[in-house]
Amino acid sequence: MATSFASTTFSPAPARGRPARDLATARLVGFSTLAAPIAAAQVPITNFLPAIYAQEFGISLAVLGTIFLVERLWGAFADPLVGALSDRTRSRFGRRKPWIAAGGVLYGLATIALFFPPAGIASRYLGIALFAFYLGWSMIQIPYLAWSGEISGEYHERTRIATYVTVAGSIALLLVLLLPALIEQVRPQDGTLKLAAMGSVILLTLLPAAWLTLRAFPEAPVVPVSGPRERPGLVATLRFVLGEKLLLRVLLSDLAVTFGQGVRGTLFLFVVSFYMGLPQWGALLMLSQFVFGIAAGPIWMTIARRFGKHRTAIAGELAQVAINLGLLAIAPGTLALLIGLTVAQGLAQGSGNLMLRAMVADIADHHRLRTGHDRTALFFSSFSLSMKAGTALAVGIALPLVALAGFDPAAARNSPQALQVLLVIFALGPALAHLCSAALLRGFPLDEEAHAAVRRELDRRRAHAAAA
Repeated sequence: MATSFASTTFSPAPARGRPARDLATARLVGFSTLAAPIAAAQVPITNFLPAIYAQEFGISLAVLGTIFLVERLWGAFADPLVGALSDRTRSRFGRRKPWIAAGGVLYGLATIALFFPPAGIASRYLGIALFAFYLGWSMIQIPYLAWSGEISGEYHERTRIATYVTVAGSIALLLVLLLPALIEQVRPQDGTLKLAAMGSVILLTLLPAAWLTLRAFPEAPVVPVSGPRERPGLVATLRFVLGEKLLLRVLLSDLAVTFGQGVRGTLFLFVVSFYMGLPQWGALLMLSQFVFGIAAGPIWMTIARRFGKHRTAIAGELAQVAINLGLLAIAPGTLALLIGLTVAQGLAQGSGNLMLRAMVADIADHHRLRTGHDRTALFFSSFSLSMKAGTALAVGIALPLVALAGFDPAAARNSPQALQVLLVIFALGPALAHLCSAALLRGFPLDEEAHAAVRRELDRRRAHAAAA
């Protein structure tokens, strides 16, 4: 495997054997808690907040759309810069902890402004609050993910860390999904109560999670830079990301995964309500898929320990292809088949998301060996580009296609042809996307043995630098 990387010399790869000593579970649980307040914002920001601000505060949909579009574009450019700046930070507290602490303060204040707004606010208030919220989120999320890849250099232990972080975030998302549903049963028209309930989850978890995370592990020592010092300009930052071929393959794979999940999420309720004729089952099926997705995290972690990260990701993506193709067999009234495929989808969907993020720290090690620069946070921040692009493409392609076929959710009745096209796009779109994701990972050269060789050489260089 060493010959797979041009311009890099490896010592012989180690034999497969016992892994390095696992991190203490209690500390890892404490470290992973910060994923809760980070993940808890994902659902309300996209699914609830725009509608509530339109209904409760009279902000027009056009203005809301413009504000959210500008904020997403801002985030796509700001995230890599935060990553690059975090990589270059030097302080007695480390590189990651100062950013997480400062970002936590901004994130908490912006959460109060965004989820507990005063009466009579204007669109400018929303724009400023959302800007601060996204900035605080980036200042926490990106250094936190980079730190998660630096806690351990062991190949499989990084998968374990990513699993803990993913499960903690998923549990918070599940809670945020449940709260509006419960409020709907008591005060269905109270949008401000829903907003306050979701904001409370963020605020109540933020302080204890930040405290536990910052105390969980010491930061890894900063690796001396062997190349010339750089200033992270925007163009140079993008060049570093796009110039790393292994990272680019992972990002394109993540783009395909996000696109497939986005198409499925965008059309899911339409298929259940209009094609299946079972609108009362939509929310329950989505929730069940999410619950089984949480349960599947440790399963995929175990599989990855046996077969490696990229092979496990490929297996999960091919399973997704088969499951989505199976959706072509559902018909109005075939609820049992739909339930089975939804559960299978939940069990399979975590593989790509989990493994791809666990692979990034390995790629950052290889990049540091090749270039002399540590760009771990920058590489993790680049996932914001693939996630946002994949989500935007899913909505921008799936909805116009079903509309072109004549499907209209506001119509009293849709033609059988339009409903059939809806089903085909719902099934084939994700199937093709996950197939592309698997193809991009085929033959990925940085497996366990190659990464062990990279780590040995990095350790040798670090020891040599310390002795010098």
